[in-house]
Amino acid sequence: MSLSHTAAEYMLSDALLPDPSGSRAKGLRLELPSDRMLKFIAVGLPLFLVSLAFAREFSAGSQISCFSPSNFTGKQSAYADTACWESLLHHGFDAEGHAVTKSLWVLKVFPYSLLVVAVLMYLPYLLWRYAATPALHSDLLFIIDELDKSYNRSVRLVQHMRKIQQSSTEPEQFWEEYERARQERYFEFPLLERYLVCKQHSHSLVIIYLLRNLLLLLFLAATCLYLVFLHLNIFFQDEFSCSIKTGLLQAEPHVPPLIPCKLVFFSVFQLISLTVGGVYVLLMPVVIYNALQLCQWDKGFLSVYEMLPAFDLLSRKMLTCPINDLNIILLFLRANISELTSFSRLSAVSALREATADKQDIDTVVDFMTLLAGLEASKPKYE
Repeated sequence: MSLSHTAAEYMLSDALLPDPSGSRAKGLRLELPSDRMLKFIAVGLPLFLVSLAFAREFSAGSQISCFSPSNFTGKQSAYADTACWESLLHHGFDAEGHAVTKSLWVLKVFPYSLLVVAVLMYLPYLLWRYAATPALHSDLLFIIDELDKSYNRSVRLVQHMRKIQQSSTEPEQFWEEYERARQERYFEFPLLERYLVCKQHSHSLVIIYLLRNLLLLLFLAATCLYLVFLHLNIFFQDEFSCSIKTGLLQAEPHVPPLIPCKLVFFSVFQLISLTVGGVYVLLMPVVIYNALQLCQWDKGFLSVYEMLPAFDLLSRKMLTCPINDLNIILLFLRANISELTSFSRLSAVSALREATADKQDIDTVVDFMTLLAGLEASKPKYE
């Protein structure tokens, strides 16, 4: 008998979760994996492509090539290239033969506009980091700590029950007291559940999260429209007619009024714009999907923790509209599942519960531990 008692004590002691060796604050993920992927692509892609464009500009030298008259000297040809690059004005004629000018200056600032795009894509992340992260960090630390503590309290409760049962001279009286305690809900630890219920009535985190995704979607759409505008108006014109009768060449009689010029970097900018636009179009459904995650509860996560005596949000139908801070917290708890040591233990208990033939005797982890420790009730469990 003593050997079985000792084995049960060891089993219950091993079931307790160890105290965390380090601070959980440093290991918490305060961004969802999909949001982090969006940030890296939306911000990193234009920065990477702009760096390639600048590297090509510095390595290739002049970004424009003008066909100067044959009687121009080398310095005059260089001056013509510089003057046309500085003005970037196309001189042409409309359908009625009237002279018109078209500015191509937007091509010069295109790399810098992508830098502005990268900054805009980073703004939603800054909004989340400074407006929502501090409160979310505190919530996650408290809830993760309480979830693990609730599991340990359940195991310690079984240890205490075993000691009382061993010292009791009337086992029937012990189980009657146990049933009465279950009916009066003495085994519950309501602090965590009440805290989560309060989060159902809070909407600060969900508003910031939706605003973040809305801003990101707006910036993605605006960037795509900007690139479409460039392609329709500018990015199909790699050759233009430039007037160089300005400055030192204005009084020269042998200088033609217009010379043809070609943009050397034109194909590179076309490739960059198509790449950025195509990737951003693909990112927009991801942003919409992230926002739509708030339209349903993560009941798989909640059902595992219903094995705790103090956690019955699903069974008592306390989950209302999912667009609230509690749903955001559940998403981040799922992302920080590695910090929840109790989750793997309760998942195993839930799986064993499903495989047990007589499921009515197992409602919580307390019931499961009592069965493992050999404390079988002589009466049916309270339902």
